[in-house]
Amino acid sequence: MEHAGGVPLLSTRIQNLHLPRRKPGLRAQVTIFFLLTGLVVSMSLSIITYAVARNYLISQRQKTAQSQAFTNAALVQTRVRDLQDRGLSQVRAIDSVTTERDGFALLVLVDGATVTRFSNRPPLEATLPKDLLTRVGSGGLSGTQQFSLQSPSTRFASLDGQPYLAVGVTVPGISASYYEAFPLSGVQRTLRVIASSLIIASAVTTAAAAGLGLWNSRRLMRPLSRVAGAAGELAAGALDVRLEREDDPDLDRLADSFNAMADAVQTRIQREARFASDVSHELRSPITALSAAVDMLDARRNEFQGRTGQALDVVVTQVRRFDRMVLDLLELSRLDAGATEVNLEPLVPEDTIRRIAQRYGYADVPIVTGPGVNDPVGLDKLRLERIVGNLLDNAKHHADGPERITVDRIDGDIHIAVEDAGPGVTEEEKLRIFERFARGTAARHRVGTGLGLALVAEHAAALGGRAWVEDRQGGGARFVVAVPAGAPK
Repeated sequence: MEHAGGVPLLSTRIQNLHLPRRKPGLRAQVTIFFLLTGLVVSMSLSIITYAVARNYLISQRQKTAQSQAFTNAALVQTRVRDLQDRGLSQVRAIDSVTTERDGFALLVLVDGATVTRFSNRPPLEATLPKDLLTRVGSGGLSGTQQFSLQSPSTRFASLDGQPYLAVGVTVPGISASYYEAFPLSGVQRTLRVIASSLIIASAVTTAAAAGLGLWNSRRLMRPLSRVAGAAGELAAGALDVRLEREDDPDLDRLADSFNAMADAVQTRIQREARFASDVSHELRSPITALSAAVDMLDARRNEFQGRTGQALDVVVTQVRRFDRMVLDLLELSRLDAGATEVNLEPLVPEDTIRRIAQRYGYADVPIVTGPGVNDPVGLDKLRLERIVGNLLDNAKHHADGPERITVDRIDGDIHIAVEDAGPGVTEEEKLRIFERFARGTAARHRVGTGLGLALVAEHAAALGGRAWVEDRQGGGARFVVAVPAGAPK
């Protein structure tokens, strides 16, 4: 879809783009669960604790303020009567009241239609809540109310916005009402300290919960890690690996199930290996007899003409191929059973590989060597011959012969590569070409047992090395084997 001007509507494509989301692992999930649980619990307890502490402090403050306000109201009433009896000004009555620091008091006298206000800290009386003044002055009731101080005087500007608690008391004996304001800044500071402490405690508790979750996740994952490690060893060929029982009955079930599975796998693999070995041994005798008979017939080839001669060629080829396959199967059976040992002896890689190439009929194939391959190193001569010989035969049967042999020493390993100019190996076939009876696309109609490269990989693994195939520059394939260079004895 495009605009009229031809600009692609990329936003539509972006909206339809769904990126894969990776689910966090079990360890991360357990840790996050503990962290969130600790956070929710600590925050809930902190909020409840703060609310209870706030209500308690304010309630106690109200009781104290009311008690002091009633005491001061009684004192003012006595002082006003005394001044009235003596004919003195009643303004001095409020001076007898001692309020808290930053607190103030207000006395409202009603004499007929005359209302007189006396304050010990003018003009702070203007900041008292209007509702409280009305309720106490007109209704004849007593009450309390919280408010924020808004002083009309610059003299007390530092108190602006500070919380206060106002207490109003009706004094009927002198037709007056008394008001006193108590600062709540101390309560507010205490609540701030409590809030800070609760926040710190919540953070510590959450961190402790996360640490506990991490510890528990590691503890829970440890048996699974052992199972994964044992499964990896089992997959690598260590058929005798088993798990030890745990103190936990649930984990014991896991260990027992894994061990039962490992026993079944080991039994089946050993049974199949014995079957292959037994079949190979049983086939060896008739194949030997067939080979002898075929060799005798092949020696009298001139007596067979036409289709009989062609049939003889097919029989000779297939019997020899069958004989080679049985020998390869026997060798693989011995490798699977671990019956062959690694015998290292001091060898010069270049000279040894050159003699192997000559023995297999590839004396004309050039050998390119790198630095360090002319020094004696510890190698298994028999296994090295099987590796190089099979790679040369593979190039002969599937790529019309090897083009070059390269020998290098890289990071303590001897790298041997046989290059050919054949059709090469596809990317998919590179992953399985060293498997048993695996045949590449180019080798489907060629002679071979499908076991030569499998033997190369098995011998390389027995020496602690590996085998792989890569593309050759200019076309073809490059089969490489890397084996450790042992110390010469």
